[in-house]
Amino acid sequence: MESKTMLTSEREAKLIKLCQELIQNPSNSGEEKGVAEAVKKNMLNMGFDKVHIDKYGNVIGCIVGKQPGKKILFDGHIDTVPVPNREKWTQDPYAGDIVDGKIYGRGTSDMKGQTSAFISACAFFAEDCNKDFAGEIYCAGVVHEEIFEGIAAREISAYVKPDYVVIGESSELNLKIGQRGRGEVVVETFGKPAHSANPHKGINSVYKMAAVIQEINKITPPETELGKGILELTDIKSSPYPGASVVPEYCRATYDRRLLVGETKEMVLAPIQEVLDRMMKEDDKLKAKVSFAIGRETCYTGEIIEGERFFPGWHYEESDEFVQAAYKGLKEAGINPEVTQYSFCTNGSHYAGEAKIKTIGFGPSKENLAHTIDEHIEIEQLCIGAKGYYGILKSVFGK
Repeated sequence: MESKTMLTSEREAKLIKLCQELIQNPSNSGEEKGVAEAVKKNMLNMGFDKVHIDKYGNVIGCIVGKQPGKKILFDGHIDTVPVPNREKWTQDPYAGDIVDGKIYGRGTSDMKGQTSAFISACAFFAEDCNKDFAGEIYCAGVVHEEIFEGIAAREISAYVKPDYVVIGESSELNLKIGQRGRGEVVVETFGKPAHSANPHKGINSVYKMAAVIQEINKITPPETELGKGILELTDIKSSPYPGASVVPEYCRATYDRRLLVGETKEMVLAPIQEVLDRMMKEDDKLKAKVSFAIGRETCYTGEIIEGERFFPGWHYEESDEFVQAAYKGLKEAGINPEVTQYSFCTNGSHYAGEAKIKTIGFGPSKENLAHTIDEHIEIEQLCIGAKGYYGILKSVFGK
């Protein structure tokens, strides 16, 4: 079982074809049915023992070893962001065409390429050892990640109960051992409507919000080795809108809060609540509240998925046994990974941040290709990524 030579030309062709097929099934969040069916079909054709599609539409394939043991889960989301400017692409975003050694298409780097690579690697590993390993291998094609990092993943971990998780998001073939989390903080002010010709008879919620924003700007979020706990205003909405000669009675501001490891919902909201309490004490006409945004979407299965937009950060030490096993597997696959952290949010927010399951990240391609015009993945990266996943399996299962 030599991972450096495990990817024969025949297997490489299968991997590329799988990647192309997933790209050829457009899958904006909530519209993943076609790609989910393609994932299921290919898993079964490649020797997976069973494939489960849950209420949200996540696709979970399982390969069972000949002896009982640890469960490892490979996580890759199969939803993508839309293509709003198709005319600017030089290649068809849903064709999976190969040009100059690159596969083009929406989701190639985020993250249908990586999902194809680990599904293939798991199938090839099981074939090469004739499933003679102690444990179970799971591959998940996750829905709604672009909108809800970690929410659909809750259903997956409840079903699988994994001991280890590999997040397949792009890492430029480096080993990721953490990330900041993300919260969407909503601040609301409540005024009193009046005709704008007689504004003194009302209370302008936007003016109140303007004062609140100035005070929130004085808050200094914490900072650790993972970076700063950024608090950044991203939008403001008032009501009624358009105003049509009415003093706005309601205003809502949304903040993006980057979360550090260990930060709780209460810790994040507390300094903002202190500002609001102080300001409301000083101004009896100010009515304001702070909370986390609630997201609610419809899955392709018809199921409603909803949750508070609070996705925790996580971090493991390099000395952690799973980190070391993954590192050893990657080195033996001929990869020399740097041990770093993700700069963006992933489903690891659930697995590691919420469920405390041992989690690492590894994936081919560059982070900055996600969501771009002419998104692509280099075939060389795709193939090295598959070797890396294979190497992790060898190391974890002692093969």
